[in-house]
Parts: sequence; structure tokens; C-alpha cells
Amino acid sequence: MGYLIRRKRIYEAAAEDDGLRVLVERLWPRGMSKADSAVDIWLKEIAPSTDLRRWFGHEPSRWKAFVQRYRGELDANQEPVSHLLDLAASQDVTLVYAARETPGNSARVLQAYLLERLGNP
Repeated sequence: MGYLIRRKRIYEAAAEDDGLRVLVERLWPRGMSKADSAVDIWLKEIAPSTDLRRWFGHEPSRWKAFVQRYRGELDANQEPVSHLLDLAASQDVTLVYAARETPGNSARVLQAYLLERLGNP
């Protein structure tokens, strides 16, 4: 049986079945204390670059281009990707993020990318 890669907004309560909670944001989420976050690892290197994040600005019309550009950044940044894949090979992992799903967010792209790399689209 394989392990799960889930997504969860940091403002939602942590649950026992979250497994390893990995914050995948470049900036620490506003209004959230480190103690309340229940984050096990902060892997900011896997988040979209500052330039890409600013360009996207959660503008729905830029979503498809954002997905392509972020996937390109992930392809070029294999060290944190490999680290996260190694973690997911031995336990359930929850990708913790701050942004709302409008129209989507980087954690959604990252989850799909990781699942594809694991042969589990």
C-alpha cells in the first residue's frame, strides 16, 4: 500500500491522520503562530519563486500559465522535490498551504506534480 499526499489549508485544524505536515509556502502564513500550525517541516524552497508568485497574484486568467511556469520551476529545482518524494515514500504527507483555492494554488499544482512523479496521477 502506498502512502498518501494530501493538501490542507494551514488555517484548518491539524488531524492525527495528516501524517507529516509540510508547509510549502515561501512566506510564513499571516496570523498563524508556529505553535498553532502543527507544521513538522517548512520546505520553502519548493514554493513558487517570489517573481512567479507576484506575477500570478491569484488572477484566474493567469492560472494555466502559472501551472506551466511553476511546473517548470519544479523541474529545475529537483533537490527539494526529491526530498519531499523521499518523505512521501515512507509516510503520509500533508502539503500545508495558506492561499485560498481561487482558482487554485501552488499546493494543488505541487500535489499533482508529486503524484505524477510517483506514477500515481
